[in-house]
Amino acid sequence: MLSTRWSRWDPVSGFRNEVDRLFTGFLADPAEAFARNGGYPALNVWEDAESVHIEAEVPGLKMSDLEVVVDDNDLTIRGKRVAAGDKNVSFHRQERGVGAFTRTVRLPIAIDADHVDAKLTHGVLSIKLAKAPEARPRRIEVKAAD
Repeated sequence: MLSTRWSRWDPVSGFRNEVDRLFTGFLADPAEAFARNGGYPALNVWEDAESVHIEAEVPGLKMSDLEVVVDDNDLTIRGKRVAAGDKNVSFHRQERGVGAFTRTVRLPIAIDADHVDAKLTHGVLSIKLAKAPEARPRRIEVKAAD
């Protein structure tokens, strides 16, 4: 019995990936593709009873490279990644995006824009947004009818 195992590193897959990469390179400058990419930075968004939490992966950036803006129910993260090395170098491969980026997320509930905290630790931007008082759960006292 002949048994073969598929591998994503087989020659056909490798050839296809290389052709895809070449066509992508012809159609867009890596810096432009990076700037247009609506999926950067990658985000996790969740909420608890008091806050909405957002984590964004921004490796290699400093807080001074980032801007966080809250407008109504929209949170926008802006930043810029500069190319490593001198402008007079020849890259053999450039897969890390460079240039300016903007990512806007519609928040699921109203937040209190005066109580937003942002921290950058080991390439992860953590944002904590306090829920607006009207969006927080409230315990309602039930009274007995006589």
